[in-house]
Amino acid sequence: MKVHVAIFPELSSDHEEMVRHELRASSRPSRIIHEKTMSAYRKVPLFVFALSVGSLTAANAAQLPQDIAMPALATAAVLHAEGAQVYECRAASDGNLAWRAREPIATLIFEGSTVGRHYAGPRWEYADGSVVHAKLASSAPGATQDDIPWLRLDVVDQRGDGKLSGVTQVQRINTRGGVARGPCDEAGALRSVPYSADYVFLRKD
Repeated sequence: MKVHVAIFPELSSDHEEMVRHELRASSRPSRIIHEKTMSAYRKVPLFVFALSVGSLTAANAAQLPQDIAMPALATAAVLHAEGAQVYECRAASDGNLAWRAREPIATLIFEGSTVGRHYAGPRWEYADGSVVHAKLASSAPGATQDDIPWLRLDVVDQRGDGKLSGVTQVQRINTRGGVARGPCDEAGALRSVPYSADYVFLRKD
């Protein structure tokens, strides 16, 4: 099994070791099934909007699903993510085994440069050390059945002073891939499904 570790040049060696530790933990005894290469998902987003803070509010109000849009909030950052959604084979409510979401592992990118990481929690960590932890508030379907949903999440905890300081809401939009398909036959088995998305970080004016 090959595990790819994304090293963020702006992050400290302690952060790099943390990434390696998380990936080793997610690859415990069970196997990880890797699907399609990430290149299949490096496509133009569903709708194109500027990554500048000032121009995103109109796009939010005009084009985002009602359950996702937050037009009254200001945009702190818009970051692209490339990575994987990790699933675990577990018993469902009916007792049958099914793929259940475990955690995301993704690199956060701005203007072609790595600026942070996205991992279990879910949490987003910027290169300056600012971190937000959020919980699901609402969702809307992805563009196809193979695309994970668009989300709006409420921030429940944060630490550090930096780019993500004061963020109260996170939107996941423009999703590509990330849905686990097919049966799982071995409890505890892991499946890593490539995905990409854009994350919008919002705060009050």
